[in-house]
Amino acid sequence: MLELPETNFIAGQLTKSVRKSKISGVVPAFTPHKLTWYFGDAERYPDLLVGKTIGKALAYGSMVEVHAGNSIMLFTEGVGLRFHDQNAPRPQRHQLLIEFSNGTALSAVVQMYGGLGCFIEGELENPYYKVAKEKPSPFSKAFDKAYFARMVGAPDVQKLSAKAFLATEQRIPGLGNGVLQDILFNARIHPRKKLSAFSTADKEKLYSSIKSTLEAMLRSGGRDTEFDLHGNRGGYKTILSKYTVGKPCPACGTIIKKESYLGGSIYFCAKCQSL
Repeated sequence: MLELPETNFIAGQLTKSVRKSKISGVVPAFTPHKLTWYFGDAERYPDLLVGKTIGKALAYGSMVEVHAGNSIMLFTEGVGLRFHDQNAPRPQRHQLLIEFSNGTALSAVVQMYGGLGCFIEGELENPYYKVAKEKPSPFSKAFDKAYFARMVGAPDVQKLSAKAFLATEQRIPGLGNGVLQDILFNARIHPRKKLSAFSTADKEKLYSSIKSTLEAMLRSGGRDTEFDLHGNRGGYKTILSKYTVGKPCPACGTIIKKESYLGGSIYFCAKCQSL
């Protein structure tokens, strides 16, 4: 699933690949998919997009927003976006296909679940979209030590574990179960550790790790568990993921473990991230 590093990287790729491209055709909802959510009426997408020119592409949390005149296309974390060169074959199955007058195209394919769509700017009323646009990104200057100190010091989060704090309730939109694994490893904090047990040093290390780990992932084009706009795997080699479970920890040699926790998997080194 796409998270902060991938959506920000893909937004940059979209700017390079499709900005100023004129939309010549739109095929919405071509392949039925039970776990696809469409923003706006899919039948209206051609009317909202055909003839318009692609403008800026922005990342908000785990969402990518693409402007086309007064219309906005929105893609969430579970959507695989692909750019297709002139005369390149289009995917046989897709939930949205955008054709451009120069012969290139953009397709959107939902993986396990995801949302996509098109609407007039200001028209969509969606709480996740709203919060993602309002809260500061860890890539921004607004996400500073003072902001994080207020978050981690709030009375209502002290009973939460590190994973629950980072990856639930959209406290940090776009920071999910994928990127938190390396964030917590680099901070040497166990995913199950309660915030009430955090030392001042733990809080400082966690803030620093959020900033530095996400920036490293973005610089490398996302994680090696995900794909970019051109179908290439991200260049960031995950320390803790499905690719490294059962292998020695790069810091101490202890075997990396995997456990189920809070509706998903956690990966950790029991020695480096002790409870």
